[in-house]
Amino acid sequence: MLSNHLQNGIETARLVWSRLPNSDDEALDEVGLSKKSDGSRSESLDYEVIENNAYREEQAQRGKLMVGYYVGVKWFFALLIGIGTGLAAVFINISVENFAGWKFQLTFSIIQKSYVAGFLVYILFNLLLVFSSVYIVTQFAPAAAGSGIPEIKGYLNGVDTHGILLFRTLIGKIFGSIGSVGGGLALGKEGPLVHTGACIASLLGQGGSTKYHLSSRWLQVFKTDRDRRDLVTCGCAAGVAAAFRAPVGGVLFALEEVTSWWRSQLMWRVFFTSAVVAVVVRTAMGWCKSGKCGHFGSGGFIIWDISDGQEDYSFEELLPMAIIGVIGGLLGALFNQLTLYITYWRRNYLHKKGSRVKMIEVCLVSLITSVISFGLPLLRKCSPCPEVELNSSIECPRPPGMYGNYVNFYCGKDKEYNDLATIFFNTQDDAIRNLFSAKTIHEYSAQSLLTFLVMFYSLAVVTFGTAVPAGQFVPGIMIGSTYGRLVGMFVVNFYKKLNIEEGTYALLGAASFLGGSMRMTVSLCVIMVEITNNLKLLPLIMLVLLISKAVGDAFNEGLYEEQARLRGIPLLESRPKYQMRKMTAKEACGNKKVVYFPRVVKVADVVSILQSNEHNGFPVIDHTRNGESLVIGLMLRSHLLVLLQSKVDFQHSPLPSDPRGGGKPIRQVEIKGISIDDIHLSSDDLEMYIDLAPFLNPSPYVVPEDMSLSKVYNLFRQLGLRHILVVPRASRVIGLITRKDLLIEDNENSETVELQSTSVRSL
Repeated sequence: MLSNHLQNGIETARLVWSRLPNSDDEALDEVGLSKKSDGSRSESLDYEVIENNAYREEQAQRGKLMVGYYVGVKWFFALLIGIGTGLAAVFINISVENFAGWKFQLTFSIIQKSYVAGFLVYILFNLLLVFSSVYIVTQFAPAAAGSGIPEIKGYLNGVDTHGILLFRTLIGKIFGSIGSVGGGLALGKEGPLVHTGACIASLLGQGGSTKYHLSSRWLQVFKTDRDRRDLVTCGCAAGVAAAFRAPVGGVLFALEEVTSWWRSQLMWRVFFTSAVVAVVVRTAMGWCKSGKCGHFGSGGFIIWDISDGQEDYSFEELLPMAIIGVIGGLLGALFNQLTLYITYWRRNYLHKKGSRVKMIEVCLVSLITSVISFGLPLLRKCSPCPEVELNSSIECPRPPGMYGNYVNFYCGKDKEYNDLATIFFNTQDDAIRNLFSAKTIHEYSAQSLLTFLVMFYSLAVVTFGTAVPAGQFVPGIMIGSTYGRLVGMFVVNFYKKLNIEEGTYALLGAASFLGGSMRMTVSLCVIMVEITNNLKLLPLIMLVLLISKAVGDAFNEGLYEEQARLRGIPLLESRPKYQMRKMTAKEACGNKKVVYFPRVVKVADVVSILQSNEHNGFPVIDHTRNGESLVIGLMLRSHLLVLLQSKVDFQHSPLPSDPRGGGKPIRQVEIKGISIDDIHLSSDDLEMYIDLAPFLNPSPYVVPEDMSLSKVYNLFRQLGLRHILVVPRASRVIGLITRKDLLIEDNENSETVELQSTSVRSL
């Protein structure tokens, strides 16, 4: 009977495997078009307010009540983003902790009888979890692979990568993170949580997912890219706040690392969202303290309290701490370069062979990781337990079935522990807690720490870039805390002082590696202080971060910038290139012919131009009575497509239409996914005309042709633009605006009035 069931299960598995697509080229996107699912297709976003006649008419009709309503809805959405991200983080952490707890409890109970059987169970458990993760990603949500931070950074920079904010990406990120982290791979769940928060914010901003019938009309208030950008920024901060229980660090992370555009009103909403996340997480942890969450305990959410550690430090310790910063910069830059090479090879050679190869690769990495984490501690001799004070909370060794400090693994005597198993055969959060722990001098040998550093560093390099959700925060902390503790051991032996703690150097090592790899300073400093609950070490963390970032910058760029470039995301960095100072705007345009429309254009000409090129913005030219050409505005491709689809504003006359108080606003929700091939026009329609004046942007940003490209770059990036018109130098001046002209006083409260984005209504 059992053999028949086993045979049926094998046949079913073979059938499922044979039906898996062997290529990703035919993956369908949201609108049913055949596209590649590697996220290579990207498009710029429209963050500029289109101040056409319809927009100005609507703004004139809005009173204080309507403006207050929109501001109130934004705050309400910030509340929902905080609650949703906090609940998602709680669900992920509870699931990961329970899967890890069941795995270690089962393995420890089996190895009491047979280490071979325990080894097989440990491998199979990890393999099952990892396979579930890679299956979800490859078959359901390809955009959920990786950390997602480079793509979100690109989105907030003005580049939309296909599929990164869809509902299926959110589901794939949540359940994929549970499988990959619970399966013991050398990666974390913190980066994916940032992506998760951004997905929740984007879905709320667009009113849900229409494809899966999870939408609500009362949520469909903001539909422009400008509004969604603010919401996604709140989601990013909420993700960091939930991952590290660091609300202030989340705000600074969004400000320093992912956003390219910031304002004071957004700061308040981001801060509010992070505070809501902190309340939700705190409430969930308090509810779980009663034992209702299974194996989830104090180790579920990252917080490594070392407030009882080293009280003070001496001047002589600054030199080894500076050395830690140099090591972090070197190892971080090396990590970025190695992952860049391996990811390039994966994307261009290995992953092009299809989903099966991706699944086999991840399963092989899981198998290697399990063999190393279980097998290496078997080769390590156990150490006798240290003498423990009566009032100490340290327990050596841990009882069978428990994991934490002083793990008894393959030891001949009861009062012995395996130091390599304490950090290898453990969850990453608890391993870091062990490395940060105070009052545990000589718990680890230098040989064990060096072995773990080399093996885990190699595993992290190989694992990063596989087809599973993968964060790099926790693996970076693991690597840094290992060599930091190693340096701390030498400092303790050299200075012979009682107040030096190895855990302090482990913390500084973790900060140095993250600074050397990710190149963050302010936000990372605050996050490290918040998760360790020790403000006294703030100057030391600042020191190692500055040194590690400076050393890393001498070799390459940060991890997210390198990965964004590899993915083809055209990020605009904070500073223009040096050679741009010697170039002008006209030189940047080159000799390319400008494609433009007259004010009144024939429908057939619009269709022909849209089919013959892929430009997303077109200047609109009108002629004065003297026959001179005059630029009257900029027309977006998306608005042209909506005009063609609706056919409402078609006219028979080639003359400008009579003023009607402005055109009808264009609905942004109808713009997404429309292609010129989806629009069907009759021969009579093609012979008609459209007056573009009511629908164009009459005040696009314009620069003279001899402006330096560096000034154009700063203007483009800081304002979040998609197009800038380059024109000859103006012949006359009609006025000059100074600071006093901008200080307009009125009866409205300037702190609450915000510039509303283009309205969205049906034509």
